[in-house]
Amino acid sequence: MPSRDTHRRADAAHNREAILTAALTALTESDEASLNSIAKQAGVANATLYRHFPSRESLILAVYRQEVEQVVETAEALLAQNPPVQALSEWVDRLARYAMTKHGLADALRAATSSDPLFAQTYQSIVGALESLLTAAQEAGQIRRDLDPNDVILALAGLWELDPRGDWQAQAKRLFSIVFNGLRG
Repeated sequence: MPSRDTHRRADAAHNREAILTAALTALTESDEASLNSIAKQAGVANATLYRHFPSRESLILAVYRQEVEQVVETAEALLAQNPPVQALSEWVDRLARYAMTKHGLADALRAATSSDPLFAQTYQSIVGALESLLTAAQEAGQIRRDLDPNDVILALAGLWELDPRGDWQAQAKRLFSIVFNGLRG
């Protein structure tokens, strides 16, 4: 029979996930979503939310880190299933979709990440995922060998400036076409 501590840890993990899910939904819709409304949407008391996330910034950063982990993990899975250039293309497409679904969270993220030392580490994981995709495509002779993943990320940064209420998919496709042509040389 599970101990009382095991049950509490499982309950705490469940609450944390519920809070992160609710926060992602609420903050994507509006970067001004209140912590009270997030707690209510998660089905937890305010005290439970604050026990897990003592500040708004800590909650926003936790949501960001969780989402970035998913984007990063996708790179290896795509490489395992596709030729390198196709994996790179699909990853950038997913990155664009990620940027559009998180558009409402952009201002809150900028404010929260500006003072967080772990932001650089999280950013580096994105660069690392891109680097593995670029390296595979370079080794296959499909793109130039003189590319720096940080430069490519900067070139792709325009994805975060697209308007999700407009025809962002066509615009993202044109943006990536320009970048991709540069990758090929």
